[in-house]
Amino acid sequence: MNQEKTKNRWIVVFGAVLIQLCLGAVYAWSLFNQPLIEKFGWNAADVVFTFSITIMVFSIFTIIAGKIQDKIGPRWVATAGGILLGVGLMLSSQATSIMQLYLFYGLIGGAGIGTAYVCPLATCLKWFPDMRGLISGIAVAGFGAGALLFKPVILSFLGSYGVSQTFFILGIIYLVAVVIGAQFLVVPPAGYTPEGWTPPATASGQGVDFSTGEMLKTFQFYVLWIMYLFGCTAGLMVIGLAKDIGTNLVQLDAATAANAVVVVAIFNAAGRIIWGTLSDKLGRMNSLLVMYILAAASMFAMSSLTMNYGSFLGLCSLIGFCFGGFLALFPSITADYYGTKNVGTNYGLIFVAYGSAAIAGPMIATSMPSFTGAFLIAAILCAIAGGMSLLVRRAPQLN
Repeated sequence: MNQEKTKNRWIVVFGAVLIQLCLGAVYAWSLFNQPLIEKFGWNAADVVFTFSITIMVFSIFTIIAGKIQDKIGPRWVATAGGILLGVGLMLSSQATSIMQLYLFYGLIGGAGIGTAYVCPLATCLKWFPDMRGLISGIAVAGFGAGALLFKPVILSFLGSYGVSQTFFILGIIYLVAVVIGAQFLVVPPAGYTPEGWTPPATASGQGVDFSTGEMLKTFQFYVLWIMYLFGCTAGLMVIGLAKDIGTNLVQLDAATAANAVVVVAIFNAAGRIIWGTLSDKLGRMNSLLVMYILAAASMFAMSSLTMNYGSFLGLCSLIGFCFGGFLALFPSITADYYGTKNVGTNYGLIFVAYGSAAIAGPMIATSMPSFTGAFLIAAILCAIAGGMSLLVRRAPQLN
């Protein structure tokens, strides 16, 4: 039975990627901004704020869903997430006020994303202890690629049916696809190890299963949380405002600047797989240190250089590449340091750093007199995070 399940563990990955592609379509939110403004006459800042609400609710619900799926398994939790997401979008098609949009898309839809998001990650990490970096990279790459996959679909629906009907159609698609993907999420049997793989000798407590309370008593948790916050703040600052940076700072026209959004999304998705794979060979902390150095150098260059189109795309792509790596490595580090038994809940708490960065990054960028000042702050934060990685090279010990 163990051998049979080993052959089928890649089916779990199929289900995980199918779910993440649908959840990751949330990154295509900017496509809805102008159609909503034109149809309802809402304030642009109010419409954009829907995305911030969605991401923050998403990160909070990863904690709740992680705790539940650790107890009852991932299949039904991910199914519930797909239903919430689908219903949230279908209700959004009936929204006639901005507060209704916040409730239906931001709260209900965001809760659905957060509920489903942690399940594929937690399940895949349990099936692939031999390649955690690669497999978490593949799982979150699906999320990063969701906007690329659904961008032409959303644009086609918007052109043919209008924004409200597009919400309804997407709600049906997401609900069906996520629920189907959820049925592939099954945890391995107790004591499972892949065929032909021998677990490495436990060192410094690594591989021991920590409860969430025990994790919160380790200083490594707080260092990792702040590192994740700083890295994602820099990444989301660029990803969320790439088009505006191109038009305001590089003096590009809107259509040319929009190319950065696509390029960054591609490097974001690629970084999740490539850094995940490299971390299995180089080590998680070595990989993180390199990523933070690259991110700090890129943000400093953006703050000090007079960019042209080529350097703008190159630096944004490098930031997206490192940002994808952060999202791939921190789930693996959580499993490495605190075990896989409670990885859903434990990573959910660490993932709140991402939700906080979704607000902090754009807020820093828009509150500064110029983008260059915000980039300098982000460069300093990444440099600090790189230094902090030297403090957590040893896994915590369970007393």
